[in-house]
Amino acid sequence: MKGEVGETYNIGGHNEQTNLHVVHTICELLEELVPDRKASGLVNYRDLITFVKDRPGHDARYAIDASNIKRELGWTPQETFESGMRKTVQWYLDNKAWWQRVISGDYKLERLGA
Repeated sequence: MKGEVGETYNIGGHNEQTNLHVVHTICELLEELVPDRKASGLVNYRDLITFVKDRPGHDARYAIDASNIKRELGWTPQETFESGMRKTVQWYLDNKAWWQRVISGDYKLERLGA
């Protein structure tokens, strides 16, 4: 199958989630993958959640209609929300040097790898 020029194909996992559910999922994964947080004085990772006043246009949830890519191209996701979040959190844990450069401002969007 081939896509049509000019057509839009949203890629999604058919998993609408609230922002808070996404954050709680990340916290649960960190509880499992990085349990040693006693030195920082945290009881649990959810203690780091800070609520701010919503601003106009702020997303309350994450959702995307991926029906077109399934219907037109037969594409379906290989990951579930849970497996994808686990892999994403693990990637950030395994690539601390990269995200520390992003936070510090040293990373200037240069291409990495071969």
